[in-house]
Amino acid sequence: MLTSILIVEDDPLVAIMLEGYLDALGYEIAACCETVAAALAHIDPEQIDAAIVDVHLADGELAGPVVEALRTAGIPFLVTTGGHNVVSDPRFDGAAMLTKPFSLADLEAGLARLAGATAD
Repeated sequence: MLTSILIVEDDPLVAIMLEGYLDALGYEIAACCETVAAALAHIDPEQIDAAIVDVHLADGELAGPVVEALRTAGIPFLVTTGGHNVVSDPRFDGAAMLTKPFSLADLEAGLARLAGATAD
């Protein structure tokens, strides 16, 4: 069961929206990180059950290292990106995606898919 979620998002408004959505859905927010370095410091399967990761972070930083670390740790994740952004980095191949802007229902469905995948 997914309960504790790591948010990796550099846009404060999107991060606040995600926090509100997750709270409304009954999830605990483990941490909200704006950079790859901060996110990597929070990747611990004992502390988080899943993550929501924006592809493009501040200063042109790609979240590829975060996705790699999540996969290595066996932590499921959703990737978010703007609809106009093309993700050409192979580290994101096969990742569950949410295209911004997304709704509460979209996030709920994405997290349900993650929960279903971890139950297998």
